[in-house]
Amino acid sequence: MKLRISVALIVAALAGSQAVAAETDYFERIGSFSTDRNIPSSMDRNHESSAEIMVASEDGNTLIYSDSPLGGIGLIDITDPVNMKGKGFVPFDGEPTSVAIKGQNIYAGVNTSESYVKPSGFLVQIDLASQKETARCDVGGQPDSVDVAPDGSFVAVAIENERDEDLNDGVIPQLPAGNLVLVPVAEGMLKCDRLKSVDLTGITDIAPTDPEPEFVDINALNEVVVTLQENNHLAIVNGNTGELISHFSAGSVDLRNVDLDEERALTFDGEQLNRKREPDAVKWLDDNRFVTANEGDYEGGSRGFTIFDKSGNVLFESGLHFENLAAMAGHYPEKRSGNKGIEPEGLAVGTFNGKRYIFVLSERASLVGVYLDTGKEPEFVQLLPSGISPEAAAVIPSRGLLATANEKDFIEDGGVRAHVMMYQLSADKPFYPQITSVMDGDRPLGWGALSGLVADENNANTLYAVNDSFYKAQPSIFVIDASEQPAVIKKAIRVTRDGKPAKKLDLEGITTDGKGGFWLASEGRTDKEIPHALYNVDGKGEIVREVAFPDALLKVEKRFGSEGITRVGDTLWIAIQRSWKDDPANTVKLVSFNTKSGEWKAVRYPTEKADKGWVGLSEVVAHNNHLYLIERDNQIGDAAKVKMVTRVALSELNEAELGGELPVVKKEVVRDLLPDLKSTGGYVVDKVEGLAITNEGKAFIVTDNDASMTAQVKPCSLPSVT
Repeated sequence: MKLRISVALIVAALAGSQAVAAETDYFERIGSFSTDRNIPSSMDRNHESSAEIMVASEDGNTLIYSDSPLGGIGLIDITDPVNMKGKGFVPFDGEPTSVAIKGQNIYAGVNTSESYVKPSGFLVQIDLASQKETARCDVGGQPDSVDVAPDGSFVAVAIENERDEDLNDGVIPQLPAGNLVLVPVAEGMLKCDRLKSVDLTGITDIAPTDPEPEFVDINALNEVVVTLQENNHLAIVNGNTGELISHFSAGSVDLRNVDLDEERALTFDGEQLNRKREPDAVKWLDDNRFVTANEGDYEGGSRGFTIFDKSGNVLFESGLHFENLAAMAGHYPEKRSGNKGIEPEGLAVGTFNGKRYIFVLSERASLVGVYLDTGKEPEFVQLLPSGISPEAAAVIPSRGLLATANEKDFIEDGGVRAHVMMYQLSADKPFYPQITSVMDGDRPLGWGALSGLVADENNANTLYAVNDSFYKAQPSIFVIDASEQPAVIKKAIRVTRDGKPAKKLDLEGITTDGKGGFWLASEGRTDKEIPHALYNVDGKGEIVREVAFPDALLKVEKRFGSEGITRVGDTLWIAIQRSWKDDPANTVKLVSFNTKSGEWKAVRYPTEKADKGWVGLSEVVAHNNHLYLIERDNQIGDAAKVKMVTRVALSELNEAELGGELPVVKKEVVRDLLPDLKSTGGYVVDKVEGLAITNEGKAFIVTDNDASMTAQVKPCSLPSVT
């Protein structure tokens, strides 16, 4: 029989049961740009960098983004959107907060505040071609959002004068108050001497003496909509005169079936009634309607988006639609449950091929929700995988392009850098997600951090996966229907001990036991009192047998233990992730346990040498006459060198007693996975974790997203292997 590895490197997905707009094209990610590539040679490449607010030049060939940690703005050449290139970095003597562009003029707000009580900043004008400063205006406070009128006649700046969250528990009012600044532009230059300051005090029910403007956007009538986030308020201002046209509360929403407790489980059984919207980003849809992203920052955050008209009427409320989609896509940020959920923060609006799209960016779920604006109730189109923590997006309808600015940089943790990601409107079906779940009654079936994977022995379309210890209060076996695209998690079997959620588990491997149940491998951590052990569970998830690692193994223990388990007759084979104390360099153990005799034995497996970090095993699967394994390093992005499927012939497994000399097996590389991991325009992810092979020889691979929101790959066909 030949093995066909049809990879569904499964990470995070979208609900296939959700209504999708008919007769539309879809966006597909085509490229990414790491912002550290724009760090000047005079600076340390390991300096934190970020992409926050971002705009595109009018010719659609350049992206400009604010980089607060680096203290300037970066430019990217996107003439070839698949292969973006750094185009320069403009440093400031302050912290850039936002950026806008009109023609050849770039406008940026720069914060120079000495303290919360002494806010200051300026608006700077930069020439796009020369990247030189041409004008600068003192704006009298700490600037946040910046926008330029469509006709180029003025620039609006939200002067937030943000609160100190450590002072009096962050309760407002905290003076000085914020305001709106309007700076005229004439003959292509900022006219600082004609700057208008618009007083917004006295209009809000919440802290009326301390308005905190957050975001501005300007329509074709030169009307400025301003969100006062902490005040849960919206204002409309005449940009030509500074006159306040209207203002109103952003209102509240009753949220039911939300996850509130940060207990390392996804329950979606809480309520947040009368939850203030507290909008962050705002974008006009036309000259009468605008949409808000309701992130929350003070006493609220309604987890969705809302469409208002200029009079304050709510024309549409998304409720939990976007959040439920994120949960079913494996993107729900459980660590933020008690606060603001997925935190929709950024927005973009663009008209492509005559259709107006709304792009809603979730900061905590690292997702973009794409909706069609129908003039009434928006139609859901798709979810897009973003980099980590998308802050803003730029639309380039003339080229069919969408770009996201993703602000989180994990350089200090040795992780992935901040990225700009590019998408093209051209696909005839969504490439993302690869796996999704369903609604479980009136709440989503949440999941994430998939590790081990196994195929059903009797049904080629059924897979089983386990989650790791990120969800330590909810260890689970997920039942996956792989016949659909995307694959669908139809059910969660909770792993229990005496009828209660089993504790002290870190499930990294799963295999069937041939009797309707499963064997599970748990990676131990003695320092956290998690034992290295195997668990036999029945079809309902109840633990019926526990097998601890023998003393011969435990005396050479290191932290990184079981990472996969498979069954050959009465023998279980367990892949140990990394070298333990008695292993020679560049080897790890494949340990066997006979379920009838109770004997433990082992062989050694040779790993590739690590240029950086480590190389080890993540999975083991028996198929025909071989054990198939996932061998990988722990590197991300360009640093990743080893992500592959290998195999060892069963005839090589001449296991020996533990504690003695162990034979080293010969391995064969079946597939280098790096091209597949690079194929969708994102960065290479760290954890290729699970492998399942059906009786027919079809294989599936899963990546562990650590219950966070990293990139992932689309299905691909790998060469057949005899």
